[in-house]
Amino acid sequence: MTVNLEVDGGVGTIRLARPPMNALDAATQDRLREAAEEAGRRSDVRAVVLYGGEKVFAAGADIKEMQAMSHTDMVERSRALQDAFTAVARIPKPVVAAVTGYALGGGCELALCADVRIAAENAKLGQPEILLGLIPGAGGTQRLSRLVGPSKAKDLIFTGRHVRADEALAIGLVDRVVPAEEVYTAALEWASKLAAGPQYALRAAKEAVDAGLETDIDTGLTIERNLFASLFATEDRERGMRSFVEEGPGKAKFV
Repeated sequence: MTVNLEVDGGVGTIRLARPPMNALDAATQDRLREAAEEAGRRSDVRAVVLYGGEKVFAAGADIKEMQAMSHTDMVERSRALQDAFTAVARIPKPVVAAVTGYALGGGCELALCADVRIAAENAKLGQPEILLGLIPGAGGTQRLSRLVGPSKAKDLIFTGRHVRADEALAIGLVDRVVPAEEVYTAALEWASKLAAGPQYALRAAKEAVDAGLETDIDTGLTIERNLFASLFATEDRERGMRSFVEEGPGKAKFV
């Protein structure tokens, strides 16, 4: 399969496997959605890594496939395209993208669906769709502008230029830059640490942030308040508070 879900130690790695460049054709998009939904359902998956392999994350859509599509073809396909990426963004668990090599077009949009992005020193990211007479269609105009701000997003989208890892870090497109050979290990360490954390609290935190960003402050505070209160029904909350009182902070062992 072109997308695989591999689980070890509470971490699920969604691995793209369509060499040489992990081009995201329609079949790969559909499999990506399936893998994301499976990762969200499985109780043995408590955090997720998105990974394209040692050489490339994903160089974008399959342009040859898209070239043959008509307007009506894309009207029918565009919802499935967005749904695949939205499924990744809505995994109710911490998600980190391990970005190696190129993350362009759909590859960049996939990285944007993660909660955190760790990039290789030699990584290149961008939204070059404008060079094809198009705009990003898998969430790039929306998620990129929310992440780096509208001005920086428009610069990347209008010009189609690639940014190296150091610039991506400076503008907030990625969160950490490491040597290429350390990218997956760094992402796995981040995910493994959170996999041992309080899962309902992590789910609530992600929902509160993501849902709150889509609404006004008062509604966001209501979302936060309700999720905060709901965690008082969990065993993890009992364990965390008891451990804090009896042993001090940071020593709780969660369910």
